Amino acid sequence: MRNWIVKLIVAQGRLPLPMVRALGVALGVALYLLVGSRRRVVQTNLTLCFPHWSRSQRQRVVREVFVVFAQAWLDRGWLWHAPPAVVQSRVRLTGALDALEGNEPVVLFAPHFMGLDAAWTALTQQIPRRFATIYSPQLNPAMDAWILGGRQRFGEPELVARLAGVKPIVAAMRKGEPLYLLPDMNFDPRESLFVPFFGVSAATVPSLSRFAKLGRAKVVPIVTRLVPQGYEVEVHPAWTDFPSEDLEADTALMNRRLEDYIRAMPAQYYWVHKRFKDRPAGEAAPY
Repeated sequence: MRNWIVKLIVAQGRLPLPMVRALGVALGVALYLLVGSRRRVVQTNLTLCFPHWSRSQRQRVVREVFVVFAQAWLDRGWLWHAPPAVVQSRVRLTGALDALEGNEPVVLFAPHFMGLDAAWTALTQQIPRRFATIYSPQLNPAMDAWILGGRQRFGEPELVARLAGVKPIVAAMRKGEPLYLLPDMNFDPRESLFVPFFGVSAATVPSLSRFAKLGRAKVVPIVTRLVPQGYEVEVHPAWTDFPSEDLEADTALMNRRLEDYIRAMPAQYYWVHKRFKDRPAGEAAPY
């Protein structure tokens, strides 16, 4: 069945962008109505992170989350298959692009906004450097091959399997390959620290600080916004106070700065993930 899903996504990617986005609205509303378990995950996340919102405001954003989620998935049909000129015209890279010049080691802090694959595509297509990232293989072979092919489309990037460990990642950075890192999810609790996220204790991997230290790299945030014309990918100036000697303080600072990015476009963050799944000892899971 996944093979058919891939073929449908690729086929609809040939349509004009307004039609692709309209299909995304329809699919997103359908997911919101039909996938109750995941809808409750989004509702719980938003209730914990934005307790001051009214019920109607929260429900509106929940629906928007599903719409943007669907639109971003359908956009992969053209991100990974449209002519390169079409892709470049729809994905606008802005901001502190000078932070990516030269061969200085860089860790790109790339939070899980829905347009994360658009940012990766923009970097690998439009910046004359070889990039690296960490890749988790998919269970379905056809889906895995499609995603790998899409993420390797431009720039001959280096995709390091998550199970390969730290050494190849650090080696890539020291060769001058910026590391595209997404450290803001609830991954393995054994490798995480519990630090605040919107005032709620959240299991957070301290990999941003660790890789910056190991690679002797500067940290450059990159934030992606889905817009009617495609995507705006903003490169922020490098952080001048990161990393420090305190791993926990660094990880908490990362979350605080991520909160500011999210507040600017709350419906575009990946709230479908169980961000608070793992809890400190004695604390019940909210899902």
